[in-house]
Amino acid sequence: MRVAVLSDTHAPRRWKSCPPRVAEHLRDVDLILHAGDVCTAGVLDELAAYAPVHAVKGNNDGDDVVAPETLELDLGGLRVAMIHDSGAARGRLARLRRRFPRADLVVFGHSHIPLDESGDGLRIFNPGSPTDRRRQPYGTMGLLRIEGGALAEAAIVPVT
Repeated sequence: MRVAVLSDTHAPRRWKSCPPRVAEHLRDVDLILHAGDVCTAGVLDELAAYAPVHAVKGNNDGDDVVAPETLELDLGGLRVAMIHDSGAARGRLARLRRRFPRADLVVFGHSHIPLDESGDGLRIFNPGSPTDRRRQPYGTMGLLRIEGGALAEAAIVPVT
C-alpha cells in the first residue's frame, strides 16, 4: 500500500490548488492522510480525486472541515494514529506513546517542521508543509509504503 501524507496546506492563502509536484506523487498512491490545517473543505475534495482521504482537524480548520480531532486506522495491519498538534518537541515520543498505546505510527502536523523519529516501538512522522515551509529549506510531504503489516519505507520529500 502506498500512502501520501500531507499537513498544513493552509488553503486558500497558501494552497490555491494542488501544486504540480504534490500532484505527481498523489497519482501513484492508494491512500492520502492529511494531518490537519487544510483550512477549507475544498482541499479534501480535491485530494479525494486522487485517492481516498483520511484527515484530522487542525487548529486553523474552518467549520466546513468535517474531521475528528484524532483518528486511529488499521492500514494493511499497520496501526496508524493521527493528530494535528503533538505538543512540545520535548517528551513528544513518550507523550504520543501514552496517547496512542496501540499505534505503530503516529502522523501529526502543526509545526511545519518535517520529522521522522522512532523509539519505544513507535515511529512518529510529520510530513512538514508542502505550501508553507516557514524556516525550512523546502516545502515537503511524506510518502509511506506499507507491506505485510509493517512500515517498509517512509520518506519526506521536497515538493518546492
